[in-house]
Amino acid sequence: MKVPLLDLRAQYAVIKQEVKQAVEEVLEEQQFILGEKVAEFEGRMAEYVGTSYGVGVASCTDGLLLSLMVLGINQDDEIITTPFSFFSTAGIIARLKAKPVFVDIDPGSFNVAPDLVEEKITPRTRAIIPVHLFGQCAPMDEITQIAERHHLRVVEDAAQAIGASYKGRKAGSMGMVGCFSFYPSKNLGGAGDGGVVLTNNPELAESIRLLRNHGAEPKYIYSIIGINSRLDALQAAILTVKLKYVDQWNSARRQNAENYHRLFRQAGLAAEEQGKEGSDPSLYRPVITPAVLPECHHVFHQYTIRVRDRDSLKDYLAREGVGTAIYYPIPLHLQKCFSYLGYKQGELKNAERCAAECLSLPVYPELTPTQQEYVVEKIATFFRKG
Repeated sequence: MKVPLLDLRAQYAVIKQEVKQAVEEVLEEQQFILGEKVAEFEGRMAEYVGTSYGVGVASCTDGLLLSLMVLGINQDDEIITTPFSFFSTAGIIARLKAKPVFVDIDPGSFNVAPDLVEEKITPRTRAIIPVHLFGQCAPMDEITQIAERHHLRVVEDAAQAIGASYKGRKAGSMGMVGCFSFYPSKNLGGAGDGGVVLTNNPELAESIRLLRNHGAEPKYIYSIIGINSRLDALQAAILTVKLKYVDQWNSARRQNAENYHRLFRQAGLAAEEQGKEGSDPSLYRPVITPAVLPECHHVFHQYTIRVRDRDSLKDYLAREGVGTAIYYPIPLHLQKCFSYLGYKQGELKNAERCAAECLSLPVYPELTPTQQEYVVEKIATFFRKG
């Protein structure tokens, strides 16, 4: 049996006619850069998440970059964030010649540990970038309270968390700004790169609109230096169609995650203390399933387990036709490009352990129960042989 990590063709088959019609409208109008389609999508995204303003940009990376530019982040400013995330979370900080300050994670939720944040704050700290990793929100009450005490801004990296929520508030609505990705593999994915920045602050929204278009206002008149980071009308049209389905797709992902939990328990594979901080797969069962925190609505952009012999398991599953992925094999504080920051192996132990143990399994909405049973059966076979 073949079980791909992701099957976008299955999703497209259901919405093909709507997407084709939306694309055809753009082609007939011949308005490809910004325009009404982008404005419509920006409004729909803001309404969906619960903010006042949305600004479409070329990617979530650019959304994060533009947000820090609007904050006036400069050389030697410090931004606190997680080492267990996609590169752009820290890359955009370094791009502005500021300093990423990494805080270790909770290994159950994979998100930044708030009790470690405050000790990293210095007079140079300007902001905190929490990441809602794999579709589960970071502990935003603690993070925003720390930020308020120290007069810091919070920029949410919600690239993987469209539709996720924390205590009833949706990801992207709890900080100064929230940045989303529409990379094709995301829960809400386009037909290429794309992103959006959401905020309740009209001045910030207007500043980001200006910066995304080279800083021109009006055309060819530049009061500030911006970048070229505009969401295409074709992407906006496609995303407007798909946004109608995102809750349905997220619900299917959550159902698939629950089914995995059940199958792993039935197979005797699941750790007895799911997601317990400091738990080690070698001390319990061979598989630690992802923790779902009670205050969070998890949308499972990834279903990520922790296992011993991770690389061998990945190779075995590939031979058996099961697609998997490793997010992320080297935490950011140990990447060569950040060696100048001076972090050492063993300094952020939870992030390092998760980087060595994490394996993401197929969890896309169209995944069938039979496919999931096959995945768990193959994992069980691997550990029986081991």
